[in-house]
Parts: sequence; C-alpha cells; structure tokens
Amino acid sequence: MRVRITEYLDIDLERELWCCNRCGGDLISAREPYKRGCLLHERDPREIHKPISDHPVFNYSFDPDWVRIIEFYCPHCGVMVENEYLPPGHPLTNDIQPDIDALKRKHAGGGTS
Repeated sequence: MRVRITEYLDIDLERELWCCNRCGGDLISAREPYKRGCLLHERDPREIHKPISDHPVFNYSFDPDWVRIIEFYCPHCGVMVENEYLPPGHPLTNDIQPDIDALKRKHAGGGTS
C-alpha cells in the first residue's frame, strides 16, 4: 500500500520505501531521508534570480558565495521532487521524518490515501 506524503513522494508501507508517485520508481528506504535516494543538482543562484539592482548590497542573497540551490530529482523519470536554498557547506536538510510504524498502524487493513 502506498501513502501520499508530498506532491511527488509516496511511501510504500509494505516495503518501507520512498517512491516517486509520478513513475512509481523506488528511491530509498523510508526510514532514511528521501533526498539520499534522489539525483542532486547544485545550481548557481544567478542562473535563476536576475539582479534586482546594479548595487551589490541588493544582490547578496543571489551570490553563490552566500547561497546555493540544490535540486532533487527522481532518478527514474527526472521529475523535480524538491529544491532548497542552503549556505555553502551546509548539510542537506532532513525535512520529512515520518513515523513509519505509526503510518502502518493507521493504514492497517488496506486502502490508499
């Protein structure tokens, strides 16, 4: 049984796996951060955000020395699952940590949600 967690992520409760809900591909154990099962692409923020002024004080938040943009993709179909802005050197965030055992109890008996 699969349970929808986000727009692009499901958890297969029987196999305890994160899955892409677009293609059904398996990512990684649901007891691990899903981001570890994704393809990552680091983007220069200047590729996405155009300068808002010629004055550098207004553009520091788009400086790659201050921020990086990390994109997470399904390794099977390529859909972008998530993205995050982080300072250089900062570890990836663990933004979702579901209680797998509680989900199994809640959904025991069948059905999908």
